[in-house]
Amino acid sequence: MDAPQMASRLINWDLAATTAARLSPPGPPLTPAEAAEAVASLRRLADAAVPHVHRITELAVAEDLRDSQVLIVDRAAWARANTQGFAVMMDPILRRLVETKASELTPAAARVGGALTGAQLGAVLAFLSSKVLGQYEPYAALAPRSTVPPAGRLLLVAPNIVQIERELGVEPEEFRLWVCLHEQTHRVQFAAAPWLRDHLLDTISELSESLVGNMDSILERAAAVAKSLRARSAGGAEVPSRGAIIDLLQDPAEKAAISHITAVMSLLEGHASVVMDAVDASVIPSVKTIRQRYAARSENRGPVESFIRRVLGLDAKMRQYTDGAKFVRAVVDKVGMAGFNRVWEAAENLPTEEEIHAPEQWTARMGL
Repeated sequence: MDAPQMASRLINWDLAATTAARLSPPGPPLTPAEAAEAVASLRRLADAAVPHVHRITELAVAEDLRDSQVLIVDRAAWARANTQGFAVMMDPILRRLVETKASELTPAAARVGGALTGAQLGAVLAFLSSKVLGQYEPYAALAPRSTVPPAGRLLLVAPNIVQIERELGVEPEEFRLWVCLHEQTHRVQFAAAPWLRDHLLDTISELSESLVGNMDSILERAAAVAKSLRARSAGGAEVPSRGAIIDLLQDPAEKAAISHITAVMSLLEGHASVVMDAVDASVIPSVKTIRQRYAARSENRGPVESFIRRVLGLDAKMRQYTDGAKFVRAVVDKVGMAGFNRVWEAAENLPTEEEIHAPEQWTARMGL
């Protein structure tokens, strides 16, 4: 078995998708007519959102998005789509792992390990499948023999959107348009910066090469962290924060790569949040109520869900929305949307994590 074949077996992607579909909690009760109405409504409102995104972002590409597609999906289809995207993103690290650990890997071990990892990934996707309202997924288009359009696809998870609008007690059509504004902005971002997908993939690949190449060192540092935690706990000292632990587990190159990815994700999420919050009552009459009730819902999670979200890093993602939105608003207030849009011109124009928290440094570096 050659290295690419061995790498493809290290995670059983089909098992991940079927496990996620089996474990995903049921969606809200819908009659066939209600389900059909929700799908048709979301498809129509996804189209209706685009002119607003164009007006707010001032990005000309929003006028023509034909190289990607919009899909209205259920939870199982969302999980399956994500296994396809993950397979592309994980391919570099899996191949590198095969190359460095070839003497320790056998086809049988790869199959067994792949089944275990696939089942674990499926369980994670099952949890996430009931939380995600929408997602722009650009990576599956790069898979061999992919039928996904060249620029990717926007996924709107119909049962989750319906469930949240019912929980919030808001007008369905208005809530759906509000969600579509955010998600269509992500689609426009990748259209405005067609280099962004490969740039992120290259950064992830470089990070994975470093992590795999430094595996022995990482294990030594992990052992040191565990020893430190035990000593601190026994002595009643404060346990290090998650950030401090991450610092101990990464060398400078790894930390730089993760910092860059964090900054880019903060930019993308913050920009989309700014767009969805830029509409007023003339577009979405109940937008104030939607914002207030959605924010309040996010603060009232149970202890189990809160724990899982912390483990999966979802709380960190929520901070990206907030930090990124502050960056975008500060830049737009100072130099206008046209000045901010310099960010989509080249990878060199992306803000650093430090600049996300100090927007004036980015505008100075851009000469704005």
